[in-house]
Amino acid sequence: MKAARLSYTIAVIEGDGIGPELVRAATRVMDAAAAATGVELAYESVRAGADRFRETGSAVTPADMNRLREADGILKGPVGLPDVRHPDGAAVTGLLPREDGGPGAAGVRHSDATGAEHEVRAGAVVLAAGGFEADPERRERHLGAGWSRAIVRGTPANTGEVLDMALAVGVAPYGDWGSCHSVAWDAGAPPGGGDRELTNQYTRQSYPIGIVVNREGRRFVDEGADFRNYTYARYGAEILRQPGGVAFQIFDAATRPLLRTEEYDSRPITGAEAASLPELARALGVDPEGLVTTVSEFNAAIDTVRPFDPAVKDGRASRTDPPKSNWAVALETPPYYGYAVSCGITFTFGGLRIDDSGRALDRAGGPVPGLYAAGELVGGLFSGNYPGGTGLTAGAVFGRAAGATAAKEA
Repeated sequence: MKAARLSYTIAVIEGDGIGPELVRAATRVMDAAAAATGVELAYESVRAGADRFRETGSAVTPADMNRLREADGILKGPVGLPDVRHPDGAAVTGLLPREDGGPGAAGVRHSDATGAEHEVRAGAVVLAAGGFEADPERRERHLGAGWSRAIVRGTPANTGEVLDMALAVGVAPYGDWGSCHSVAWDAGAPPGGGDRELTNQYTRQSYPIGIVVNREGRRFVDEGADFRNYTYARYGAEILRQPGGVAFQIFDAATRPLLRTEEYDSRPITGAEAASLPELARALGVDPEGLVTTVSEFNAAIDTVRPFDPAVKDGRASRTDPPKSNWAVALETPPYYGYAVSCGITFTFGGLRIDDSGRALDRAGGPVPGLYAAGELVGGLFSGNYPGGTGLTAGAVFGRAAGATAAKEA
């Protein structure tokens, strides 16, 4: 029986020389999987940031999602690859030099749990060790003053040493080393790394429904500038700039039921509930007079002619400073709720330069012998902001491309 024809919509992130290469790399990955399973595929390229993405917050329609779910069930099976794991406690300590003494690498040096050094020689090394988001000193150096205070959302192992090793053997730095993916994260979360049991439950991403204030009770961002998926990854940096690197999301009894259940009903959670705004402010450590004034001015400036509709950019604005461009709802129904958030850093945007086959490149744009790269240590994909889910896409695409190229050229 002939397999059903599946149609994929691939969202292309147009960046610094990335767009067309990403399309080709993505289609190669899908074609390889299709050939192994007998599935027939068709492609349609779209740009992230196109009208449909901007208006709906998603680059994939419900119909496309149904096709993707079906395809995942077909393509997810084993592909006969060996299960390769590093020894427990192993840590990379260096890249082995090539015999000719030129740029590149001929393997890796690593230590084991006892501290003993070992060498693994190889014709190809794929670097996939992430960025430097878990290292406070590197964050201060590249992202700027104050970034040592950020809370690490994910693994504490992404500390940037492998990035430095690659740069030392001739790989070119690439992309925006001065920005990162950072979100509103529970202010009471562990600072040094995420919780594998709670995973993403420390995130607080329903801010477009309410307002966000600092310790002075003042708003500092447009909570309704766009859909959450288009602003959440840059608002962590805005929180970090506030006094103490902390902010507070404020809601009332009318808006509280609209919050994301898995985030705001999870425990532990840093927040408070109160019968009045002054009481809430005191419980949170916010200036009561400042919060009351902010809420009063915000409520009075709402364009109540426009109906509230959280499913679209409704244009229901509060003409304050800063404005709230959409989803402005008066906070006037007790009890009131507040949640303390800090800056949770996810990954850094600066990294290594690669081509569309995953080869590491030097400053002249030529391949660095023996080195390939994938994942979050690849630079040039994002700058200043990030559309939700695209890091996973890039990791899958360039991971497959780098692995396939390394195996072919080793």
